[in-house]
Amino acid sequence: MKRIISIALLLAGAALLAGCPKKHNVIEPPAAGTQVPGSSTTAPGEGASTTGRALDGDAGAGAGNYTTGPLAKRVIYFDFDKSEIKPEFADLVAAHARNMTAHPNLKMKLEGNTDERGTREYNIGLGERRAQAVRRALMLQGVAESQLTTVSFGAERPAVEGDDETAWAQNRRVELVYTP
Repeated sequence: MKRIISIALLLAGAALLAGCPKKHNVIEPPAAGTQVPGSSTTAPGEGASTTGRALDGDAGAGAGNYTTGPLAKRVIYFDFDKSEIKPEFADLVAAHARNMTAHPNLKMKLEGNTDERGTREYNIGLGERRAQAVRRALMLQGVAESQLTTVSFGAERPAVEGDDETAWAQNRRVELVYTP
């Protein structure tokens, strides 16, 4: 009898936790003169975007503040429920691979993200598959495994708030972040 009560309480607690509302991120307005993170010069599906983040790393080894050219673009967008890199991002991956192989002391974190649809667990897995796909593509082009790390944020870090395809398309992404 005690066991049944314990199981019932455990199930009731799980049901309560599952019903909790999603915590919404508070987005601070950007400072004057700065680029909005996640903004782009091209729409998702038309090419890569810039994230407004400066490349970090060893200034003497090819890292710096790339604001133009292929290294300024550090977001790869994905189709709904997919983790395959679209052909239009091949040049972006190749440019970063060349930079990483030319400067073996550089490190990069690949941040996988999804739109808000799907369960938390599914989205974490999908974000990880997306980050791993980019990792494999970089390694196939000569980037050392030790230079790359992956993390999945699932739907927890949307680039754009909204419940429509335009917003979702911008949230299905992997961000390439140079780290110190």
